[in-house]
Amino acid sequence: MARHFLDLRDFSKAELQSMLDMAAAMKAGQWTGQPLAGKTVGMIFEKPSTRTRVSFEVGISQLGGTPLVLSTRDMQLGRGEPLGDTAQVLSRFMDAIMIRCLSHETLEGMAEYASVPVINGLTDRSHPCQIMADLQTMIERLGSLSGQIVSWFGDGNNVAASWIEAAVLFGFELRLAGPPAYRPDQGLLDWAAAQGGRIHLMEDAEAAASGATLLVTDVWVSMGDEEGTRLTDFSPYQVTEKLMGLADPSAIFMHCLPAQRGLEVAAEVIDGPQSVVWDEAENRLHAQKAILAFLLGEAG
Repeated sequence: MARHFLDLRDFSKAELQSMLDMAAAMKAGQWTGQPLAGKTVGMIFEKPSTRTRVSFEVGISQLGGTPLVLSTRDMQLGRGEPLGDTAQVLSRFMDAIMIRCLSHETLEGMAEYASVPVINGLTDRSHPCQIMADLQTMIERLGSLSGQIVSWFGDGNNVAASWIEAAVLFGFELRLAGPPAYRPDQGLLDWAAAQGGRIHLMEDAEAAASGATLLVTDVWVSMGDEEGTRLTDFSPYQVTEKLMGLADPSAIFMHCLPAQRGLEVAAEVIDGPQSVVWDEAENRLHAQKAILAFLLGEAG
């Protein structure tokens, strides 16, 4: 049976670490295999994309494969063909499917019926490929994942959900600072607690930043969200120079991008010396190549 990459908690710490090690070797030019030679990977997009599309398309090509970009508006899926039918047909043509979709249920449905690996390129519930790139960046800049204190500011959204899974699997502390109404899914928090995860829900942004080694945030209004009162609700959680000053002196700043300077992050922070957002964005390429190699190559 095909192994899918839907969420981080579907894998062991050792498996994820092997992918991170492979990603580092790929970035350093020490791993030059072609596990996708002669293979085709389809990329389905229900939502616009810059980093996900470009990094996957380039990565598939660098691994020797052929990327095929598919928009749901150009497919029969967009005209009502059952998801299971589409998944089974694509499995006959392709060796893997990456999907970036509005609903996590769509991802799960694709994985249920596909006979080839399905990769989560983003859903409303999680964004594991992004967090793999973030973990790679943490290792590069902080030396390891062990002992780190990661502070998340703002919405308990899909990216925050994958941070929770990563914190549990790798054992670092995660502080989630934001309004109580925007906390992550309670079922996920209960799972993290049952696994012994060090996950702390906080309302005080300054307390969350104190001594942290990584400060990270995301846009306040994601695709599909209504703005409503979000700008007001999240305003106390903007990552500012003051917050960065409360963190560990060696702390770094991350943002999955695109960013809105002056809202979730001050321009002085994202464009400042502690920001590693460009390394983080580049590492989407390397981390995803490692995921593909793991699922489709000799490492899988």
